Amino acid sequence: MTVKPDWLRVKAPQWERVGNVKEILRDLALNTVCEEASCPNIGECFQAGTATFLIMGPACTRACPYCDIDFEKKPKPLDPTEPERLAEAVRRLKLNHVVITSVNRDDLPDGGASQFVDCIAAVRAVSPNTTIEVLIPDLCGNWNALEIIIQAAPEVLNHNTETIPRLYRRVRPQGNYDRTMELLKRSRQIAPWIYTKSGIMVGLGETDTEVRQVMQDLRAVDCDILTIGQYLQPSQKHLKVDNFITPEQFAAWQSYGEELGFLQVVSSPLTRSSYHAEQVRQLMELYPRSRG
Repeated sequence: MTVKPDWLRVKAPQWERVGNVKEILRDLALNTVCEEASCPNIGECFQAGTATFLIMGPACTRACPYCDIDFEKKPKPLDPTEPERLAEAVRRLKLNHVVITSVNRDDLPDGGASQFVDCIAAVRAVSPNTTIEVLIPDLCGNWNALEIIIQAAPEVLNHNTETIPRLYRRVRPQGNYDRTMELLKRSRQIAPWIYTKSGIMVGLGETDTEVRQVMQDLRAVDCDILTIGQYLQPSQKHLKVDNFITPEQFAAWQSYGEELGFLQVVSSPLTRSSYHAEQVRQLMELYPRSRG
């Protein structure tokens, strides 16, 4: 087994605070991607009182070999009480910024767009000053469903690119690189005021040139925010890590992304798509946009 380098060591959290967040999540029967996807930053985020809520799960209709979320061809029907329970968690945790993501629900005609809309509305009802970020699946290219989500007016729309085109068939077999770019492009066209965001994981065999090309492609569709982080193998049954990227290389990608014109680039070994997501509020103050 490849030994993790020192820069991937995670500081132990204060479990009293972590336990409080977990207690709220259990009480409200909510899932988080922090737990379901074995995120290495769970301690830090829970300690800070934040979490990325995973709706319509915890089982996913896709079995991507890098992801630790369970696969299920026919997941359970949507729970109509989930939006209200999620909103109550936002209220109890006093979140200034909330990230709402989901499993892929390819079994649903709209890919779960209506559940995203209901969750956004529920949060707005109890915590109108909380900014909302949605991290959505590709919806199988259902652009009407995408428009439904955007019309609910989340401040940030995030859709992860995950990897370079050459590795898509191996890493994201049911995904499509061009479809991902089209989703991000259409999001800005539908709502120019929205902040779009995407993320990639590295360490799966991509080259520096290929990573830079993805960054160029994302800027070509006017993506605002980019996250780049090290892929870590959740278990022996998942894709193996090809190599561990140095902090210096992550810093070089951050500098290149800033040169390309991203409003924000978060690039480090432990970066994940929702890591320190609340910092987008500062970005919105620096680069305000009107909905017209």
